[in-house]
Amino acid sequence: MQVSPLKELSPYIKHYLFLDNASSDIQKLRLFSDGNTGMVFSLKNKLISDISNYKVKNYLPNSFLYGQLNGFKDIYSDQEISLVIVVFQPNGIHQLLGIPANEFQDSIISIDAISGLDALLLQEQLLEQNNEGKMQLLNQFFRKLANKKSIPNHLLINRSLDFIIVNKGLFSVKQLVEYTGYTERHLERKFKECVGLNPKKFGNVIRLHYFLKLLKNKSESTNLTIISYEAGFSDQSHLIKEFRKHTGISPREYLFNTGKLANNLIKTSPSVLL
Repeated sequence: MQVSPLKELSPYIKHYLFLDNASSDIQKLRLFSDGNTGMVFSLKNKLISDISNYKVKNYLPNSFLYGQLNGFKDIYSDQEISLVIVVFQPNGIHQLLGIPANEFQDSIISIDAISGLDALLLQEQLLEQNNEGKMQLLNQFFRKLANKKSIPNHLLINRSLDFIIVNKGLFSVKQLVEYTGYTERHLERKFKECVGLNPKKFGNVIRLHYFLKLLKNKSESTNLTIISYEAGFSDQSHLIKEFRKHTGISPREYLFNTGKLANNLIKTSPSVLL
């Protein structure tokens, strides 16, 4: 279930996700970039970061942050799970926590490692609530956090993000420079600090998700090549190459061989473990 935050939190938080799965079989969950960072609370059982050839399981913390991803990350579950995921705006983590976003790019870090966050208490409180209660707790937690912080001025980044999203990721850095009036070097530095990806990489992610939106709404007669052109890819081979780079699978595999839990979280076969 996807739920919007309080309106006053929308500059920082895109939405909350509540995901439950009662299966106790080994399942592989693939997380790939959607241009946002996130905070995950695993309320019933810990997720597994990897399983070695000797079936040794390395567990993730009960609550953790994930940064911007250059590709994808596989995590596993072998017990019933109940997840609460806070999906931040592209620059939301930097605004709320003041952490340079590039410091945890391609990383998963325990929330306990971040000073000033009473995440353990929030985790315990979330355990006792239904989805409505969880939403209220999250809103209270992040509203209090936002009120304590001196939120930086992100006008340049916000305008740049809007420009990239409106153009569905199809832009040149030169166009962004002309639109903002700032140099390429300055934009690169600010994006890495506030978003965690440079403007071009962020644009590639936005273009990929625009393709996924078109794919979701396609009719049975719609040709994949037509959609790839519409999303700004030069041809189908270009699309497949970019798609694999971000997700590890082809568009056809995404369509027919995965379960979609969220825009950037899919359930795939754990056959590599068997």
